[in-house]
Amino acid sequence: MRSTARRLPRRAPISHRSQSPRRSTVAAAAILATLVLAGCAARIAPPAPAAARPGAAALAHLTEALSRRDQQIESMSTGAVMEYRAGGQQIKAREEIAMRRPADLRVEALTPFGVALVVAARDAKLQIFEPSKNTLIDGTANAATLDRFARIPMAPRDAVRLLMGIAPGGSNSSAPVSVNTVNGMLVATYRETDGSECDLGFEGGELALVRERLAGGATSYEVRYRDYRDIGGVMFPYEVEADFPLAHSHVKFNYSRPIINGNLPDSLFVLTPGPGAKRLDIGMVKGVRGVFDG
Repeated sequence: MRSTARRLPRRAPISHRSQSPRRSTVAAAAILATLVLAGCAARIAPPAPAAARPGAAALAHLTEALSRRDQQIESMSTGAVMEYRAGGQQIKAREEIAMRRPADLRVEALTPFGVALVVAARDAKLQIFEPSKNTLIDGTANAATLDRFARIPMAPRDAVRLLMGIAPGGSNSSAPVSVNTVNGMLVATYRETDGSECDLGFEGGELALVRERLAGGATSYEVRYRDYRDIGGVMFPYEVEADFPLAHSHVKFNYSRPIINGNLPDSLFVLTPGPGAKRLDIGMVKGVRGVFDG
C-alpha cells in the first residue's frame, strides 16, 4: 500500500485590486455569484476583486483554494488510530486505510496478532472478510452497511471525502446565505434546495469545520479538521473528528505517515476468498463484529 507521493506545485497567491465604494456592491455580487458548491464541497471560480461585505473576499480566496485542493487529491493510504464512541461504548483500534476517489475504500482493523477484519467498498459493492473464520460477506455499500461494519454512517463517496479531509456533500450550486466570524473562525452557511444547510468553517487558511443541518434543524454530522501538514505541496489534516448526532456516534482518526496520490490498484478494493472460504450474503449475517470491535 505504500508508494511515493506525487509532489504538487504551489500556486502563487491571488492578488486583488482596490475598487471605489460605488463599485464595491457590484463587486460583492460578482464574487458571490461565482461561488459554486458541490453540496458542502466547494468548487469555486477564481475570486473577483475585493468586496465591501466583511469576510466575502477572504471567503472567495479560501473556497477557491479548497476547490483547488479538491482537484489535487485523488487517493490516500495511511496508518491510523481510530477512536469510536456510541451508546456508552468506547473503543480504540489501529487501522490501515486506503481510499481512492470517488468511492473506493478499504479499512483493515489490526490486532497485535494480525488483521482482525477487512472492509472493502468498490462502486456499490461492500465486502467484509473475517480471517479468523475464513468468511467473506458480500453486500451493498451504503450508509447503513458502512455504519454497521466501519462505524461511519455515510455512503462511500461521502465517507471517502470525509477521510481525505475534503468536505462531504451532495450536488448543489449556491452562494452563501451568510458569512460570519465565530470564535475566530470564518463560517459560511449554504442552503440546499431541500431546505437543509451546510456550514463551512475556516481557520488559519484551512478548512476546519463542515456541519450539515437537515431541513428541520437537526444536525446530520459535524466534522472537524486539525493538525494540517504539508505533503508534497498539499496541506493535509492529520486529525479528522466527526460527530453523527442522528446515529449517536463519534469517530476520530489520527493519521500516521499518510501517502497522497499513491498508486492504488483496483484489486486492493476487491476481496477474493481463498481456498475453503465460506461466502455469505450480508442480509443473512447477524452479529458480525465491525471494524472497531476487533
